[in-house]
Amino acid sequence: MHDLHESCGIFGIYAPGVDVARVTFFALYALQHRGQESAGIATAESGKIYIHTDMGLVSQVFNEEELAQLKGNIAIGHNRYSTTGSSVLCNAQPVLVGTVDTNLALGHNGNITNSGSLRVELEEKGFNFSSSTDSEVIADLILSAPDKDVEGKIKYAMRRMQGAYSLVVLSSDKLYGVRDPMGVRPLCLGSLDGGWVLASETCALDHIGAQFVREIEPGEIVTIDAGGVRSTRIESIRRALCIFEYIYFARPDSVLNGKLIYTIRERMGAILSREHPVDADIVIGVPDSATAAGIGYARASGIPYHEGLLKNRYVGRTFIEPDQRLRELGVRLKFNPLSQEISGKRLIVVDDSIVRGTTTPRVINMLRKAGAREVHMRICAPPIRYPCFFGVDMATRWELIAAQKSVSEIRDAIGADTLGYMSMEGLIESVGQPSDIFCAACFTGDYPMPVQLEMDKLQLETLPTTSSRSLSEIET
Repeated sequence: MHDLHESCGIFGIYAPGVDVARVTFFALYALQHRGQESAGIATAESGKIYIHTDMGLVSQVFNEEELAQLKGNIAIGHNRYSTTGSSVLCNAQPVLVGTVDTNLALGHNGNITNSGSLRVELEEKGFNFSSSTDSEVIADLILSAPDKDVEGKIKYAMRRMQGAYSLVVLSSDKLYGVRDPMGVRPLCLGSLDGGWVLASETCALDHIGAQFVREIEPGEIVTIDAGGVRSTRIESIRRALCIFEYIYFARPDSVLNGKLIYTIRERMGAILSREHPVDADIVIGVPDSATAAGIGYARASGIPYHEGLLKNRYVGRTFIEPDQRLRELGVRLKFNPLSQEISGKRLIVVDDSIVRGTTTPRVINMLRKAGAREVHMRICAPPIRYPCFFGVDMATRWELIAAQKSVSEIRDAIGADTLGYMSMEGLIESVGQPSDIFCAACFTGDYPMPVQLEMDKLQLETLPTTSSRSLSEIET
């Protein structure tokens, strides 16, 4: 229950005559759900790259004065949740790197599983690192390529990298969009006022008035400049789109592989009601990611849907730590029960997942204190038994409750009357697409590539050589 943390949100735009920094700001606003630790925008104009990054939400990082200094017709933007490297300013993105010949800004969503060995190799070649992220490794790997043009350099890097990555890359006169050969993380292309945009999700296109054109294909590089959009690809052996995009990460108003996320989540709830029926008085969904599934469960079961929990959407978006008394309230800072709606009732509570199993028992206890007579948990995901190494900060295997306990033991641990998980077959049915295009390794242990089962997200942690990357410009 929300022990999962989103990956990152990325955006790019090439649009002469458009205030690209402002458009990027609002696109990042729409992608805020994918990362809340830091944000940044880089732009290019007349041979210069301008960049501003800082800790916090998009609305905290930028003001009118800062946006006005981000000049140009090309921009990339990034919202970060840390999956490699800690949450500090020097790890904020976009990252800015350069050599005598080439300067680039880069935003990354995903996780490079061989970043440690690549970084050692680059350091031996004389590259210095100012962060502990795999994103800077990617950027310097591109710079290190023997090819003269950036497109060729990106192809070289793609052949060296293992793992998951969707990238937006900015040079002085071009915008690049890149998706790894397995297509683990999403990326789409849109059009806007004669220009072009790239985004992690289609909801960002909607917010800025852009038209969806298509998804970037696995292994594809798109190059956008004054000549329009050009595409090239490297070989893709298999597809492995993260199935958790459908369960939790993507916004419900986004479209992925031609499917509206909201509709798929409703179907998850309906299939859950078929797989795990139970007599109850009302159905509630844990807001916001399980609301649609809760509605789907209610509709299929004929049991009324009610709002039983209200969410404070601003919890976790402040740097002010609660004192001990407030900390002991725990989940009440995030959710508040509607006691008069649930008192004396038998509840079906639909949620997206149980990861560590630390939050769910607090919610169930809160519902019981509010008067719930029975609490029946229904989970849209199968049990999570294996960690993710492709851009989701989930947990190590020993922290995953389903890796240590049976379903009945989890039920007892969280204090539910009954517990029902979605089956893998039900999950695939709900998304309505072939199972072989997804990565579902967190449920099955079948990773799409070899991984080291105890990889550490802080493996690149070193003392950074720079303490900040505020607004700056680089001659190119």
